[in-house]
Amino acid sequence: MYPRMASEPHGEKNGAELLMNSSLYREFTAERQEIMRHKWIESEKVGYDIGFEKALTDWILHHRSDWRLHRKKNNGKEA
Repeated sequence: MYPRMASEPHGEKNGAELLMNSSLYREFTAERQEIMRHKWIESEKVGYDIGFEKALTDWILHHRSDWRLHRKKNNGKEA
């Protein structure tokens, strides 16, 4: 364990809260959720689990740009 800095009164909990409240983390989790939704939809279409890597690649190639534009347009709020 690292020594606690004076500016970190609650130690690791404070760091975890900062991470989870960061815009980068929120964007990462929102994007991952969309990829998982895409994985489910595409797996249902073909009748078997297509796997995360295939879903990720397909989503990036076909949906990521539009998804990002939509999120930016709505200031990060879900539609």
